[in-house]
This record gives sequence, structure tokens and C-alpha cells, in this order.
Amino acid sequence: MNLLNQFQQNWQTYFASLILSGQKILLALSGGIDSTVLAHLLHQSKIEFIAAHVNYQLRGEESNRDEKFVVSLCESLGVPLLIKRIDTKKYMLEKQLSVQVAAREIRYDWFDEIRLNDITLKNAWVATAHHANDSVETSMMHFFRGTGIEGLKGISALHQSKKILRPLLPFFRSQIELYAEDNGISFIVDSSNLTNQYTRNFLRNSIIPELEKVIPSVQENIFQNTQRFSEVTILYKQAVHQQLKKMLEQKGNEWHIPVLKWKKVNPIQTITWEMIEPFGFSATQISEVIKLLDGTNSSFIQSPSHRIIKNRQWMIIAPIAQNESNHIVIVGVGKTLFIEGELTISSHDIADVSNELTKTSLKSKQFNIEWLDAHAIQFPLLLRQWALGDYFYPLGMSKKKKVAKFLIDSRLSKTDKEKIWVLESNKKIIAIIGLRIDNRFRYTAATKQLLKIQYARI
Repeated sequence: MNLLNQFQQNWQTYFASLILSGQKILLALSGGIDSTVLAHLLHQSKIEFIAAHVNYQLRGEESNRDEKFVVSLCESLGVPLLIKRIDTKKYMLEKQLSVQVAAREIRYDWFDEIRLNDITLKNAWVATAHHANDSVETSMMHFFRGTGIEGLKGISALHQSKKILRPLLPFFRSQIELYAEDNGISFIVDSSNLTNQYTRNFLRNSIIPELEKVIPSVQENIFQNTQRFSEVTILYKQAVHQQLKKMLEQKGNEWHIPVLKWKKVNPIQTITWEMIEPFGFSATQISEVIKLLDGTNSSFIQSPSHRIIKNRQWMIIAPIAQNESNHIVIVGVGKTLFIEGELTISSHDIADVSNELTKTSLKSKQFNIEWLDAHAIQFPLLLRQWALGDYFYPLGMSKKKKVAKFLIDSRLSKTDKEKIWVLESNKKIIAIIGLRIDNRFRYTAATKQLLKIQYARI
């Protein structure tokens, strides 16, 4: 069976039912051998499509040559063509992205834009020319960089949520090249694919050919493994989901996990990875996160978007964006923005602020300024919403009092109570923000260094 027949059979089995009657698909067309052969296969199979080409303007005249080739190809096939020209280098600098990430972002953002604004392509599927070799290379890259089972399955033939289909995935590059040769299909060659500047090219041009000298069927073997990993992933996800459902408690934008449950989970490395990976943590941070289970209160580890904070018997995964988080770690003096306002902490010698101390004692309620004994306070501090069970020693009292009772006695409304935050040091509340400090942290005649806590409500 030739490639065209195999393609058509595969299309009918996996993709035909996805395309609504009269609906066209959007083909990502670069002009390289893979996407050009896919264009011919779709055309020969009478599958209606509109081509989309991005001129990234990265290779000077070669980029313009690619565009001209794609225009000529689509004219010969009688296929509509959409073209986007963009200064990718400028985009990279503005977004601080690598070439490959920038190009991918540009490409898929544009596809989304087309499907949103073009009535003929509303909610259309995007077809890309990824094939079996691409899936092998992706699986290898994930393996070498460190990944979970999900990464080892390579590329999927379907991405349901993004509406992407990859009808060439069962076929190897050698089959695609043979089809192009047998049918006299011309295409362009991207000179950047011939260099080893990028990891994928290095694997394709150097590592895999060397492996094939020892194991000729290495790519076929890895591709078969990716298919098995795809099925293993289904069972794996079911088991992991059951474990995580027992552990994770969502509270607003945060996730709370009991320390003891996390420590007892088995296998701890695998479950930890699945727990932290959605929040931007890397595989190399797994051991650090596990160590954090026995860490000191308010200790934390962070990813680009989240922090995992040890708070007594709980691990809290919270957004770093402070206006989204209910638990904020303060590592030193400075300003901290949070949902209810701005907290400014500064350090002072008591001798330098004696006049200000007098003024503050008279007007503290107006200015929301409190002074504490710096020697009694240990960083990092934890700024968080108050919780049932919290207690402190209100200023001037030698006995502890539940925060809930203190708020009732302060005659706060239910909505006002919901806006109350506390500041904590080493498991002890040092202040109820804007209301009262803890008596254990007040300054005395023996105090030499002060912490000034100033709260400005938004």
C-alpha cells in the first residue's frame, strides 16, 4: 500500500469524523518537504483546506524565497493562502524568548486569531506536518532533559483542546521523501535545519545517525515505545489522579496539602512531581520540595509562577503574584503588596526614632503604624489571612486570646472580618494587621532595634 492510500485510510479512521460537513481545515504550510507533501496528500484526497504561511523574516532572502514558493504551490493546487509577515527578532527581544519559542508562539497565536475572526474557519482544526521522526526526537529530548511519563509519549496525533491534528504522525521521513521523489513534488530546504544550533537538529543530524550505526531500527523502536507510553499514560494518570484527589485541597487560588499525608505518599518522588509540575516547577526541584516537608515554618521554594510554603502542618502552593495569593512570604524589610493593601516593613535604631515613636503612639490608629522589637522577630515572615484556631497575646495582655474572639470583641462586621490578615514569625502571630500587635513582640526599655510595620489599605 502506497503512502497516499495509507494516508487516506488513516484519515478516515481517526480524523474524518472530527470535520464538520462543509468545514475546511487550516494547514500550517512552511514549504518544506513535510508540509508540502501533506498539502499534496490533502489535495489528492479531496480534503478541503486553507493554507497559512508565516514569513518570520529571520533568513533574509531565503525567507522571501519560501513565501514565493508557497504562493506558487497554492496557486498550482487552487488552494486559498493566508500569509503573515513579522519581525521575529524584534518579537524575541520584546518577549525575551528564544527563536524557536518565539516562532511557535507567533504561529499558534496567529492560527487562533484566524479561527476567531475568519467566519469560514470558525473553530476549524489546524493540520500540522509532524511525523514519526518528530515524535521520536521529542521523546528523546524530554528523556534527556528530565520528564514524567507524559513527555516520553512524544507527539500526539490529536490535541483536542487546541484543535490540532497531525495526520502524518504514523509515517517516517523516509516514506515522505520517497513519496515526494516518486511524484515529482518540489519543496524548499530551510538552511537552519542543516545546522546543529538547536537541540532537535543536533539529535536529528548527529546523535540518531550514530545510534543507527549500532541499532539500525532505533527510530522505529523508539516510535513504538512512544505508542506504548501513550497507553501507559492513561493508566498512570488515573492512578495519580486518585492520589492527588486525596491530598490536595483548593482554597481560592491556592492549594493546601497536609504535610503528614505528603510524607506518607508512595512513591513520593513520582507523586511530588505530578503535584508540582502544573505550577511551573522543574524535575530538578523534586528533591528540594521533599526536603521542604521537614523544613522550618515559612520556608519555601519557588518556580517562575508559584511558591510552595511550609506553614505548620500544611504545604501551601500559592501564586507569586501577591494580589492573587492568601499566603505571602516576606524575606526581609521592604514593601509588600497584597489584596488588602500595602505593608511596609523597615528597620530602625530606637535612638533615631524616639520622636516618631511618641507621635505614633498618639496617632497609630490613623496611620496604621506599629513598632516591634526586632530582636524578637525571625525572618522570613508569613503574611496570611487569619484562620479559625489562630491565637495571639494582644498588646497589654499576658494571656492568649483567640483571634476569632478578638475580632468579635472589636465589633467587626462579617465582611470586615474576611479582610483581616495576620503577620507571623516562626509559627507565632506578631500582629493582626491594622488592629493590634502581639504583646510578646512589643518594644521595651531594653530594646535597641525596632521593626516598623506600616499598613496602607487599598
